[in-house]
Amino acid sequence: MNLTSQYADFTMTQEVFHSIEPLLLESGEVLPNFDLTYTTYGQLNKKKSNVIWVIHALTGDSKAAEWWNGLIGENKFFDPADHFIICANLLGSCYGSTNPFSENPNTNTPYFYDFPQVTTRDLGASLEKLRIHLGIEKIQTLIGGSLGGQVALEWAVTLGQKLENAVILASTAKTSPWVIGFNETQRMAIESDCTWGECHEQAGSKGLETARAIAMLTYRHPADLQIKQSEKEEKLDGFRAASYLRYQGQKLAKRFNALSYWTLSKAMDSHDLGRGRGSLVSVLASIEAKVLTIGVDSDLLFLPGEAQFISQKVKRGTYKEIHSTAGHDAFLIEFEQLTYFLKSFYLEH
Repeated sequence: MNLTSQYADFTMTQEVFHSIEPLLLESGEVLPNFDLTYTTYGQLNKKKSNVIWVIHALTGDSKAAEWWNGLIGENKFFDPADHFIICANLLGSCYGSTNPFSENPNTNTPYFYDFPQVTTRDLGASLEKLRIHLGIEKIQTLIGGSLGGQVALEWAVTLGQKLENAVILASTAKTSPWVIGFNETQRMAIESDCTWGECHEQAGSKGLETARAIAMLTYRHPADLQIKQSEKEEKLDGFRAASYLRYQGQKLAKRFNALSYWTLSKAMDSHDLGRGRGSLVSVLASIEAKVLTIGVDSDLLFLPGEAQFISQKVKRGTYKEIHSTAGHDAFLIEFEQLTYFLKSFYLEH
């Protein structure tokens, strides 16, 4: 598939990278081959020095200019007129890359529940194969938030001097028991769906609605719900907050599936830069790139101190903090603050 769209000042292309090389996973399992759907905006300059690589969060896709439209696009900080911007759909996701509904070449039937466990390190390894395929020798900036930030950190460790800058938003060097606990409650909700275990794309969809509702409470902050979901009149039932969470659950279940959600939430749980490498501190210190970490003062999921820890332990780290009532999701919303932080970060060169 090669879809190209011409905009006023830039070109958007969506393609599929098919790797015929097996991918050895941390679990010891092997993906005999895999696909990654990726989207690019703009063009490489002559020096091939303008690559911006974006990594999406848990339920994101490769069309970064759509879900991060305050940061990517014409006259935005990452402008395709100046940059070659690439974002690949993560392995395990349901937006074009190999996932639980893809065909298992060993059986010629879909993987379903036999899809192998993937870790953030595995996701980074798959992106590395795409980088080599595209002939990109150096990435100017690698940027990602939440799960995307975790994958970016893993990849930054192995990229070494092939990466100039890493921007890690609302993320961590190792997933905390707090986050794992929230993820497990969401998977328990999926398990409670009577259709979970069946082999079709709607399996677990009602459970996924509940999982998303739980997740939304971790993505937001009580102050944000107080502002946006307070009642304007006295009532006994039918509260705005309840309707909001049900709506968010239904909205996700229409565009995502429970098996991909399960797979990627497990990948998030697995995140530990120090696993098999010695200490977390020594691994962070090995990152060659200049690193900007951005926390959110109201983030109840990935605490701002965790982002600050990363900036303190890398060789060249800077920490900035978003001030917002939006909670964890502020990294997808507070574009004015993000742009300001990015401008000051690049000026420090």
